[in-house]
Amino acid sequence: MKSRFVIDLRVGPRTLDTTVALVTSVAVCCLRVLKYPLLLVDDYAPYRTAILQIFGQIQHRRRRRRRGRRCRPGLKPPPGLLVGLVQKVRDESGHLVKVSRRAFAGTVKQIEARIRELGMGTRIHTSYIERLNGTLRGQQSRRTRRTQNSSRCRDLLQKSLHLWRDLYNWVRVHGSLEGRTPAMALGLADHVWSVVEYVCHPVHVSDLQRDIWAEEREATQESALDRYFRKKALPIS
Repeated sequence: MKSRFVIDLRVGPRTLDTTVALVTSVAVCCLRVLKYPLLLVDDYAPYRTAILQIFGQIQHRRRRRRRGRRCRPGLKPPPGLLVGLVQKVRDESGHLVKVSRRAFAGTVKQIEARIRELGMGTRIHTSYIERLNGTLRGQQSRRTRRTQNSSRCRDLLQKSLHLWRDLYNWVRVHGSLEGRTPAMALGLADHVWSVVEYVCHPVHVSDLQRDIWAEEREATQESALDRYFRKKALPIS
């Protein structure tokens, strides 16, 4: 949060596949620097499933009785992973009644201590992502509520959001970053880029590098259970 660098934006329904793709992007970028990032999400069930699929470890269960089939192993959060959940309780008319906070991985004290260490407040919250959503809706007419500028093509909307993400990271100056862009705060740029400089900047990525990135994402999306139950290839004589 010190850099406010936006990693990924995903277009589509709120399903498990979309959630897994989003968490995978976070894991691929953050695991190169940190062992486990701090995750603060709302109480949406696919988030917990996706987090366990990406970061989870094997959990062997004991049988309740001496006889019978062995219990199938599951997934559990690894030690060191901190995940905080925020649940908003609303009444029948949709008004907010209360906000409950709990821990999905780690303890509430550990998560709040990590939040204070990062300078993000004192309690579990999702204020930063909500503020980003407000900025996105204010600058992208396609994402505003009750708008006539709706998108009919999903691919074009995704490309538009990717363009907004890059301009947000490299061109837009943030007051909270002392006149710097998120790319400058992260150490990826030494000056504020202009729109012309961003458009004309040469980018050359080989097909081999794209295949390597795709394999890295597939390996990250593979859960520990899939690796545990992976069938070994039989030798062919």
